[in-house]
Amino acid sequence: MRKTHKFQLRRLVRHLNTRQYTSAAANPVPAAPAVLHDLDHLDSGELAPTPRVYHAFITACAQSKNLDDARKIHGHLASSRFEGDAFLDNSLIHLYCKCGSVVEAHKVFDKMRKKDMVSWTSLIAGYAQNDMPAEAIGLLPGMLKGRFKPNGFTFASLLKAAGAYADSGIGGQIHALAVKCDWHEDVYVGSALLDMYARCGKMDMATAVFDKLDSKNGVSWNALISGFARKGDGETALMVFAEMQRNGFEATHFTYSSIFSGLAGIGALEQGKWVHAHMVKSRQKLTAFVGNTMLDMYAKSGSMIDARKVFERVLNKDLVTWNSMLTAFAQYGLGKEAVSHFEEMRKSGIYLNQITFLCILTACSHGGLVKEGKHYFDMIKEYNLEPEIEHYVTVVDLLGRAGLLNYALVFIFKMPMEPTAAVWGALLAACRMHKNAKVGQFAADHVFQLDPDDSGPPVLLYNIYASTGHWDAAARVRKMMKATGVKKEPACSWVEIGNSVHMFVANDDTHPRAEEIYKMWDEISMKIRKEGYVPDMDYVLLHVDEQEREANLQYHSEKIALAFALIQMPAGATIRIMKNIRICGDCHSAFKYISKVFEREIVVRDTNRFHHFSNGSCSCGDYW
Repeated sequence: MRKTHKFQLRRLVRHLNTRQYTSAAANPVPAAPAVLHDLDHLDSGELAPTPRVYHAFITACAQSKNLDDARKIHGHLASSRFEGDAFLDNSLIHLYCKCGSVVEAHKVFDKMRKKDMVSWTSLIAGYAQNDMPAEAIGLLPGMLKGRFKPNGFTFASLLKAAGAYADSGIGGQIHALAVKCDWHEDVYVGSALLDMYARCGKMDMATAVFDKLDSKNGVSWNALISGFARKGDGETALMVFAEMQRNGFEATHFTYSSIFSGLAGIGALEQGKWVHAHMVKSRQKLTAFVGNTMLDMYAKSGSMIDARKVFERVLNKDLVTWNSMLTAFAQYGLGKEAVSHFEEMRKSGIYLNQITFLCILTACSHGGLVKEGKHYFDMIKEYNLEPEIEHYVTVVDLLGRAGLLNYALVFIFKMPMEPTAAVWGALLAACRMHKNAKVGQFAADHVFQLDPDDSGPPVLLYNIYASTGHWDAAARVRKMMKATGVKKEPACSWVEIGNSVHMFVANDDTHPRAEEIYKMWDEISMKIRKEGYVPDMDYVLLHVDEQEREANLQYHSEKIALAFALIQMPAGATIRIMKNIRICGDCHSAFKYISKVFEREIVVRDTNRFHHFSNGSCSCGDYW
């Protein structure tokens, strides 16, 4: 009889390990009857119930993550003589956590007559893995009170939870406890430590932890790279990546995704292409996980051609892939292409979420497609979604850009929720665009009240008054700005030449080749004036004479960057310039002439969008 049971147990374990338990979300056909059938072997006496048999059921169910099956196994176990077995209760805690029901896991934990180290660690890990950091950390005092000493698995889970609390100091306290328990030098705990500090934005601490690790692994290298990428420090992330290669660690999809994300933030196209080539040489497949960040990198680095190629080549495109491409169209002001892409999404049957609608509304706003934008805003509820405040902000921007300021006001007054500072800020920006001081002051008053610490609105209001010649009102705003300590963010532009990034500010004379750059700009200015360029004095927001106003226009940061690029880059090469604030209207006009006279493709990325200048025109169609 014993041999028969052993044979049947081996068959059962093989059967459970190969069974495809599918969740209701993935497959509408329930898998529950299969579990009931397997449990019937116990009820019929065909198989003797033992802890090992129940553990085999629990292990297979944890792989399928089917909560209904988990409850059936638990119910069967509760009616057996093994009810209360510590080993099986710990397995149930792990099972419920895997199935996403930490509440039921905690109930099992609470009913345990004798908890051990595995019980505490399993529940802490369950909360951490299910994005419930407060609950995970909240278990630590009780664990210590019970005189249980955390192990490496406990610390890894606690540190994962602590990463959600950047400024609370909780991570530092857990770090101190790890040192006290002599776990801080363990490679897995060390990797969790540096990941925690990286998620909290404390890269100095993350680097210090990394440097002290006696044995580094792929996890620790990836944690450091992703930390720098999240901080927007793409250059350092790339340096760490190169060091990782020199130390013999192979890059994974997670590595490449982090690098592309970091490079997208600084618009480093050449470095992005180098990493892409490295990925191709390593024969990594272009899955959606890494393809989405690669697409975003190319789009934000000013290469829509490469972004489109990546989109076409991504294997098994997901919603993020489609949304990323839609965002790229929006950033470039390609409204019609965005609409076509959106309609293709609808036809493909892919699930549309609120981000999808935010992207298409932004594209319509940047492309001047008012009718289409209104249509898509109304469509949101057809997909059983509710418009969020960001959607309302974008519609105000849509109407405001089109000059429909009164319609935008009516739309704001009819909103089902209280308008936020962002809503009024969108209207204020439109008033700056259309030089409407009256509505602008009304919008600014609301922004000042809702978000008095934001430095942007006072600058916009000053610009409205200055551009319309209301110098007394502009002076009052300037006086208010000084009284409240508001300072305008200095404009700067940068251009990537080879593997180096060159940054410039207005009237910059700090570059080693400054004299050559200014001489080049004077030559550019002379040539484009012959083609019809006339400096637009409306963009000089200072109360000075005509000659000084024109001189003030000539050496904006983006113009200096462009002059340097024309000196350095080979003929015909596309020039890509980044700017930390919105491009000046006069610079926009000048760049159109330069693209024609010098036969250059020029791509400018500012805080709002991309402008692609070619043969005397811009991709925005002068609607920006």
